[in-house]
Amino acid sequence: MQFLDKFASIIDNLSDKIGYLIGWITTIMVLIVFYDTVMRYAFNKGNVALQELEWHLFSVVFLIGAAYTLKQGGHVRVDIIFTNLSEKTKAWIDFSGTFIFLIPFCVMVILSTQGFIMNSWAVREVSPDPGGLGARYILKAMIPLGFSLLIVQGLSEAAKNFMVITGYNRKVTRNLKVTRNLKVTRNLKVTRKRRRDKS
Repeated sequence: MQFLDKFASIIDNLSDKIGYLIGWITTIMVLIVFYDTVMRYAFNKGNVALQELEWHLFSVVFLIGAAYTLKQGGHVRVDIIFTNLSEKTKAWIDFSGTFIFLIPFCVMVILSTQGFIMNSWAVREVSPDPGGLGARYILKAMIPLGFSLLIVQGLSEAAKNFMVITGYNRKVTRNLKVTRNLKVTRNLKVTRKRRRDKS
């Protein structure tokens, strides 16, 4: 179990670093969109390269950030049952879903896009629009990279859920955010009390 715990921690740390990077890329993308919008509507000046850069960055954020979102439990769950289940039952559902749905789907996407990406690299694909960006084949390479990271993070989630199932851990990562928030809240309350005592 210690091996699984260490494995999950390593993968989670990697996803955290990727998430931090994606956060900065998102910030840059928002600034570019803002600048492009102002130039287009206020000064009637458009830029094909900037417009393409916007959706290039969005693609990177979506593909590479998916693993971090999975770690944070940020993917959409539409259900009325899951939230009321016990931690062990939730762990069983997530553990099974990882191997029945998540990993097979990721593998299917990687394999089905292999030829599409290889052809792009073979011809060194660029934008077909005048003034567009080059090296579009690099962007397409983000597809297998993103889904590979999703597989790796899925294995981390499966390891954490397995530890819950076996009783090694009581809760999965999805509850760590709540725990941290509670700790922060308690610290703030303590700080406020101390300030009041001083005053």
